[in-house]
Amino acid sequence: MKSKAFKNPGILIAATLILILFCSGCRMAYIFHVAAGQFRLLNDSIPVEDALKKDSLGYEQKERLRLVIGIKEFGEKELGLKKTENYETVYLESSKRPIYVVSASPRDRLARITWWFPVVGDMPYLGFFDLDKAKAEKGDLIKKDLDVILGMAEAYSTLGWFKDPVTLNLVEGSTVDLVETILHEMTHTTLYVKGQGEFNEGLAVLVGKVGAYLFLDRTYGPSHSFTVEAKKSIEDERIFCPFLNPLLKRLERLYDSQISYQEKLVQREKIFAASMEDFSRLKGKLQTDRFTRFGRGGMNNAYLMSVGLYHRNFHLFESVLKKKGNSIRDTVAFFKGLSEKEGDILGRARKWVNAGNCSRDIN
Repeated sequence: MKSKAFKNPGILIAATLILILFCSGCRMAYIFHVAAGQFRLLNDSIPVEDALKKDSLGYEQKERLRLVIGIKEFGEKELGLKKTENYETVYLESSKRPIYVVSASPRDRLARITWWFPVVGDMPYLGFFDLDKAKAEKGDLIKKDLDVILGMAEAYSTLGWFKDPVTLNLVEGSTVDLVETILHEMTHTTLYVKGQGEFNEGLAVLVGKVGAYLFLDRTYGPSHSFTVEAKKSIEDERIFCPFLNPLLKRLERLYDSQISYQEKLVQREKIFAASMEDFSRLKGKLQTDRFTRFGRGGMNNAYLMSVGLYHRNFHLFESVLKKKGNSIRDTVAFFKGLSEKEGDILGRARKWVNAGNCSRDIN
């Protein structure tokens, strides 16, 4: 998910047309809704070369669209990402981000409510093409005494089942975000492990951010504003990572304690408030707007789990990258090897690197 509160490129709505064939006992109304939305998105997309002929696109938009070809080629040839026919078309019907995302957590635990679907396994969020349906889902979950968050995604991936288009919101956005998002989604297509959301999103964040820096450095040079912004984005991950982990661990200790449910709810509000004070002191160190809206929309477990899904393990992934000679290709290959065995990939990766603190250097 990617929102103004914290920029996270990506949402997975994986092979929904295929899922219908396998979904006995699944949420059929939801499956049909997503399938219809995805079909509309794919069916109404046009080839990039046709879009470049349209007068409705401005010069900068067309430049970003032309850049997609180079991003794909760089990801495939230099980073070792899977070659697909994705991003050879563009959806120009709406400039809004295409997916509304609903996530939920228990109020007294840092845990994700997940939804199981064939092919992709447990998903830590539900994606909707319609805001009213997303709001209705949020309301139903709140009635179950859950913490809930409703956000918007910047892009989505069908994990190689269909030809994913570039969306107009990316064409109209920043160049750095475009590069990061395309590489992020290409990572999902290259390696996706059922039921391990933190691994899938954490690896995609690393490849997206570091890959964007490498691509922009090669394309525009190290002193260009795009390259500088991409590097600052990585630095902000390193600053935010040591802030987020202690906050989540403090909440975990509270929720593991023997006090009552109501007392946990009281105490967590104090932790939320203290964390916002800590963040206000941290904000001056941030160099981009990636995290500046942290907590502005209110704090709850679902929100923090959504942030943690993408950013909690950045230090771990970067530690693996360093041990692999700063090679994205070798890092992805390493995690592919870990994924061949059942069990917690992140746990095995931590054991391998014996990581303790966030990395502080990149070249």
